[in-house]
Amino acid sequence: MYPIPNRLGDEQQLAIEPIAPHSVVIEVRVTELRQLFNAMDASPFRERDLDPDAENFIVGWARESPSTATLALLVALGRAPGLADESAALRDAVHEFFSHRAQASRQRLGQLLRIGRISLLVGLAFLTAALGLGDVVATAMKGQRLGELLREGLVICGWVAMWRPLEIFLYGWWPIRTEARLYDRLSIMPVRIVYNARDDSDAWRRDWPAVTPVQSVVQKTPPHASSRKSGEDPAAGDFMPAERGPIAAATADAIAPERASKARTLRQ
Repeated sequence: MYPIPNRLGDEQQLAIEPIAPHSVVIEVRVTELRQLFNAMDASPFRERDLDPDAENFIVGWARESPSTATLALLVALGRAPGLADESAALRDAVHEFFSHRAQASRQRLGQLLRIGRISLLVGLAFLTAALGLGDVVATAMKGQRLGELLREGLVICGWVAMWRPLEIFLYGWWPIRTEARLYDRLSIMPVRIVYNARDDSDAWRRDWPAVTPVQSVVQKTPPHASSRKSGEDPAAGDFMPAERGPIAAATADAIAPERASKARTLRQ
């Protein structure tokens, strides 16, 4: 198991994931876990994009590492531990994000190669036409210097038309394939969280990106998705999202009694 670097200090660890020896450990320090994710993305947590700064930092560090090295992500979090499986949930979200990036890179590579094939056909047709027209001009103006200049100009134009497909097939495709392979490495790297605080505060309730505020969930739940029995307390936090992972479910169970207690106090 790969040891925690000493420069992180005496930090509490939870849900440690094995890291292969001699791995390149990408260390990220954040105060809150949600700083890693794009605040404008309203997708579910597993499908949420990383923050652009966090993505650039992780990808830039990975690019500087040897291409054969095993990568690992170490997130130093400036709060106490939250739920037991948040490290695994973060790992799944990071893997999903970089898997999507790898797929997008391969789609971009496929589009580039299709453009290259079309450009090659167009370039060859134009080159053939330019060479034939040049020969016709040179024959019609035989012995005149102007005819030779026109012929040479058409030949040059024909070869210039071949520039784009040659650029794609010689230089344009391999950087994109290298990028896709880098994302593949990032999509399978171990992810570990270490904590810089030991207190039992409820900071994780405000921090965890997968937790949706109760009011927002109630507004987004369609009328037919859940029903409330008569006589139930509407302030008791009874909401039924369509799907909830272990993090969101545990958080909802922890919040609901507090909301019910506050509602009864206000009525009294």
